[in-house]
Amino acid sequence: MVKQDKKGNRTLSIGESTSERKFVSNRISTAKYNVFSFFPRFLFEQFRKYSNLFFLFIIILQQIPGVSPTGQYTTAIPMTFILTVSAIKEIIEDWKRHRQDDAINKRRVQVLRSKSWQSLKWTEVKVGDVVKVLNDEFFPADLVLLSSSEPQGMCYIETANLDGETNLKIRQGVPGTFHLVTLEAIGNLCGTIECEPPNRHVYEFAGNIITVVSNSSTTTPLGPNQVLLRGAQLRNTPWVCGVVIYTGHESKLMLNSKSVPLKRSNVEKITNNQIIMLFIMLLVLCTMSIIGNIVWANHHLATDWYIGFGANYREHFGLNFLTFMILYNNLIPISLPVTLEVVKFVQAFYINWDLEMYHEDTNTPASARTSNLNEELGMIQYVFTDKTGTLTRNVMDMKMLSIGGKKYGKPPTQTEEDETEVFRPVDLIHDIDKGDQIVAEFLIGLAVCHTVVPEKEDLGEIQYQASSPDESALVKGIARLGVVFLERSPETVTIEFRGQRQVYQILNVLEFTSDRKRMSVIVRTPDGELKLFCKGADSVIYERLASKQDFQPITYSHLEDFAILGLRTLCIAVTELAEDDYASWKQLYYEASISLENRDKNLVDTAELIERNLYLLGATAIEDKLQMGVPEAIASMLKADIKVWILTGDKQETAVNIGHSCRLLQQGFRPFVMTEATHDGTRTQLRNFLQKVESNSSRETENSLVIEGKTLIFALTPDLRMDFFQLAHACKSVICCRVSPSQKAEVVELVKSRSKAITLAIGDGANDVAMIQAAHIGIGITGVEGLQAACAADYTIAQFRFLVNLLFVHGARNYKRLVDVILYSFYKNICLYVIQVWFAFQNGFSGQILFEKWCIGFYNVFFTSAPPGSLGLLNFQCSKRSRLNIPTLYKDSQSRRHFNIKVFWQWAFNGIYHSLLLYWLPVFFFKHDAVFGTGQSGDNFFIGNIVYTFTVVTVCLKAALITTAWDFLTHIAIWGSILLWFVFLAIYSQVWKFVPFSAEMYGLANWIYSCPAFWLSLFLVPLACLLRDFVWTSLRRTVSPSLVEHVQEQELKNEDPSLYITLQYKRSKSQENIERTKMLTGMMVHDASSMGIVPPQQPAETHGYAFSQEERGIISQAQLVRFYHSIRRKPTG
Repeated sequence: MVKQDKKGNRTLSIGESTSERKFVSNRISTAKYNVFSFFPRFLFEQFRKYSNLFFLFIIILQQIPGVSPTGQYTTAIPMTFILTVSAIKEIIEDWKRHRQDDAINKRRVQVLRSKSWQSLKWTEVKVGDVVKVLNDEFFPADLVLLSSSEPQGMCYIETANLDGETNLKIRQGVPGTFHLVTLEAIGNLCGTIECEPPNRHVYEFAGNIITVVSNSSTTTPLGPNQVLLRGAQLRNTPWVCGVVIYTGHESKLMLNSKSVPLKRSNVEKITNNQIIMLFIMLLVLCTMSIIGNIVWANHHLATDWYIGFGANYREHFGLNFLTFMILYNNLIPISLPVTLEVVKFVQAFYINWDLEMYHEDTNTPASARTSNLNEELGMIQYVFTDKTGTLTRNVMDMKMLSIGGKKYGKPPTQTEEDETEVFRPVDLIHDIDKGDQIVAEFLIGLAVCHTVVPEKEDLGEIQYQASSPDESALVKGIARLGVVFLERSPETVTIEFRGQRQVYQILNVLEFTSDRKRMSVIVRTPDGELKLFCKGADSVIYERLASKQDFQPITYSHLEDFAILGLRTLCIAVTELAEDDYASWKQLYYEASISLENRDKNLVDTAELIERNLYLLGATAIEDKLQMGVPEAIASMLKADIKVWILTGDKQETAVNIGHSCRLLQQGFRPFVMTEATHDGTRTQLRNFLQKVESNSSRETENSLVIEGKTLIFALTPDLRMDFFQLAHACKSVICCRVSPSQKAEVVELVKSRSKAITLAIGDGANDVAMIQAAHIGIGITGVEGLQAACAADYTIAQFRFLVNLLFVHGARNYKRLVDVILYSFYKNICLYVIQVWFAFQNGFSGQILFEKWCIGFYNVFFTSAPPGSLGLLNFQCSKRSRLNIPTLYKDSQSRRHFNIKVFWQWAFNGIYHSLLLYWLPVFFFKHDAVFGTGQSGDNFFIGNIVYTFTVVTVCLKAALITTAWDFLTHIAIWGSILLWFVFLAIYSQVWKFVPFSAEMYGLANWIYSCPAFWLSLFLVPLACLLRDFVWTSLRRTVSPSLVEHVQEQELKNEDPSLYITLQYKRSKSQENIERTKMLTGMMVHDASSMGIVPPQQPAETHGYAFSQEERGIISQAQLVRFYHSIRRKPTG
C-alpha cells in the first residue's frame, strides 16, 4: 500500500512498491530539452535574439506581392539554413547532457523483490522499495535507514556532495529495526511509514515508522538522523538497508536544484541592444527615403512625366516604406547568427581537444557542454569556488610532527615525489628505537585519544573507520611508524608499540566540540597508571598547561612554521591523575551527565576541572591535500584582478585553513570574522567593519572576510545586503562557510546584481548546483565523485588548475575572436548596404537596386563568409605560453575594451565612411560612362558590379588588416574570398545563355574585365578606404602600445616577453615608470620551487587549527567507542 493524502503526506507499506503513477519515477534529467520541449524552447531561445526576430518580420514582408525589390525568398532561405545549423548544434550539446544523465540513471542497486536481492537500475527503484546499499556506493533515492552491518544500526555517510563537509556523519536505524541483519528478517518485516510531503529542507524530516510484531504495533518517530539522502555516499560501512520514501525529482537533492537556465552572454546582450539601435537607424533611413521620394517626385513631376508617377503616388507611402525596409534590411547581417554559432561550436572543440586540460589519472578531458558562453570565459571578474573536491582532494596525510621541541618530517611540496613519499622520518624512527620517553608518550597519546574503529580484512590488513578525516590521518600516520591501533572493545583499546601489544582501559571520553576545540580520554595504562591524554587547538591547550614547560616556546615556533605551510595542527598533552582525585571527579561527571537542566554546559564545566596542569608533548601537522596547482592557479587569478571567493558548507576553521594553504588568505591581511547569530548583531558588526575599511583610506592593509552561514542569513536580508556587498567588495578575499546550497546561489546573485561583473562558479558536488546555475558561467569538476555538478555545468574540467588555461587562453582568445567577428560582420554589411542609400540619391529614391538580387544574398553567404570564420577560429594575439605566464594579459579581455557601445559605433561609422568612398569614387571615375567596342555603354548593374567588386576586395583587406596570426588557412580565407567573387562573376554573367535566369547580369564580366579604368580603380579605391585605418593603427601601436602589443613584438623577435619587461624596469629612470614596471614584473608567474626561491613569510597570526568531526550527532563520541567490538564478525545482510 502506497498512498498520499490531500496535504501531500504519504503512507507506504515497507517493501511494497507501487506500479501506479502516484509518485514521480527515479529517473532524473538535467538536460535543457526533451522530445516535446525542444521546438518550443529552441524557437523561444532563437527568437529572443532581436536579429532573428527582425528577419522573420522581413520574411513576412517579402511575401507581400509587389513590395520586395529583392524577391520573396532571399531572406527565407538563409534564415532556414541558420536555424537548422543552430538546432543541430543545440541537439549535439544537449545529447551530451542526456548521456551524463543516463550514466547516473543506469547505476545499479540491490532491491528486495520476491524475498531476494535483485540488481536493478536506479530508474527501476520505486517508493516503498527496500534497497541494500554497499560500501562506497551512492544512495539512489531518499531512504529511511532500517539496519546496517554496524552495531546498533549505525552507518557512516559522506555528505560532501550535499553540504561540502569533509567529516563523515553517523546515522542510526530505529530501535525496532536495527536488529534485522539477515535477508529473512528484513523480508518478513511488516510495517508502514508515514512521512511529510517532499520538500527541499535537507536538514529536516518528520515521520513515523509503525512496525507490527505478533499483531502488536509499535510507533517510533523518525527524524533527519534516520534519513539517508540521495547524493550522499556510504562510507566505512559494508552495507545498509533502507526504505525508499522520495524518488527522482522529489528527492531533497533534486528539489534544491533548478531547471537548466537559458544563459545569454554579455556580448550577445550588447549585440542585441545595438541591433535595436540599427533597427531605429533603419527606420530613420526608410523615413528619409520616403520623404526624399516625395520631394524628388514633386520636383520632377512636370519635367519627367514619362516615368508615369500617376496622380496618387503619395498614397503609396506605406508600401514604399516597406520596400525601403526590405532594401535596407541587410544593414543587420543575417549571416551573423549562423557565423557565431559555427565559430562557437568549433571553439568548443578547441576546449575539448586541449591536452593541457586533460587529466591522465582519471582519463578526463575538458568538456564544453555549451558553446553559447565561450566569450564570457574571457571576461570573468569573480570566481566562486567550493572547497571540498574542488580545491582539495579530501585526503588528509600526516606530514610533520613536533615532539619534545624537535621537528620531524619535511614540508609538503606538491610534487610527484611528495605524492608517493611515506611519512617515516629516519630521525624519528631512531628516537623511537632508542626509547625516548617523550616520543613514546606522544605516539601513545595519538594511538588511544580518538574515536577510530579498526577492522581487520580477510588478509589481515587493518582498515580504519573514522568520522573525522583528521583522526584517520593521525592513526594511519603513526601506524607507519610502528605504533599500530589494533582493536577496540567497549572498555579497552589495544595497540602495538614497536611489536609489543599494549591494552589501555578507556575510562572516560570527553568529547570534541567546536566550542571546546579539544578532545580528551582518561585511560588506565598497562602499568595501572591513570592518565589523561588531550589533543586540541594550541589556544586551548596552552591555557591548560602546567607552569615551567620545557618545550612550550619551541613548539609554538614550530606551530607558526606549520601554519605558514598551510598545515592543520593539533597540540598533544598529557597529565597523570591521582586515584582519589579521579574518583571525586568521576562522581561529579556522572551527576552532570544525568542533570535535567543545562546538561551540556554542566558536562563542559566538569571536564574543565580535570583538563588542567597538562604537560605539553608536541604537535601534529596534517596536510589537507590540495589539488595539484591550486595555489599557483589562485595566485594567477588574483594577479589578473579576478576576485576569488570560497563558498563552502564546511566548518570555519577548516575553510580558513584551506584559505591559507591555497594562498587566498595571506599573512598580514586584516581579518573580518562574522559569526553573529542575530539580525541586530549582524547589522552592528557590518557597520563597524565598514567604518574600519573607510578609515583605512591609504589601503596599506588588505582585508579578508570570513562569514558563517548563520550570519549570512541576516547579511542577505534586503536592509543589510548592500552593506554586506560593500564590505565584501572591499576585501581581497572572502570565505563563506557553513553555507547552504541556496545561500551560495544568493551570494552569486547578489554580486551579479550589484557589481554587474561577469561571474563564474565552480564546484564538484550537488550542493554546488544552485550557484553553478546562478553564475554567468558554471564549471563542474569531474573525474572522481558524483556527476551532479557536471550535469548542471556549462563546462567541465577535471582539476581546478585547468581553470587558468580555460580562462587565460581559451576565454581571452574566444572573446577577442568573437568580438572581431561581430564587429567585422556589421562593418562589412554597412559597407555594402549603405551604398544603396547613396545610390538612392541618384535614382530618385525609387527603391531601385544597384546590385543583382542574388548577389546581395550571396555577399554574406559566400564572398565574405570566410574572413569572419578565419577571425573567429584562427586568429590570436599572442601565444599560449605568454598568456599563462603573464596573467595581466587577461585584463585586455576582462576590461571589455574591445567591445562596447563606443567601439561598436566606431566600427559602424568606419563602415559608413568606407561606403561613401566605395560608391562615390567609382561614380566619379566613371562619370563620363564607359563605351565598349560593340557600341554599348554601361548601365546601373555595370557600375553596381564594379562597386560590389571594390567592396568585396576592401572588406577582405580590412580582415587582413586586423589579422595578427597568419597561416595557410587564413590566406585561403582572405585571398580565396576575393578570387571566388571574380570567378563567380565570370561564370554568373554567362548563365543566362543556358538558363533564363538573371538576364541583367549577362555579359557584364566581359565588360568589366575589359575596362582599364576598372583595374586602375581596383587598386586606388580600396587603398583610399584603408589608408586611414592603416595609418591610425600604425601610429597607435607606435605611440601608445598596449601590453598585448608589447608581447606580440617580443614574440615576433622570438624573445621572452618577461625578459623584455625586466629590461624595461632596469632602464626606467622616473619613479612612475619604475612603479609601472614593478607592476608588470609582479604579474609574471614563476614556479618558486623550480627556481629554488622561497618567498619570505611573516609570523603566523593563527596556527592552522582544524579538527573536522560531526558534533552533537545522534550517537555521541562516548557512545560510539562503547558500541564497537572490532573482533566480532559483522553480519553480511
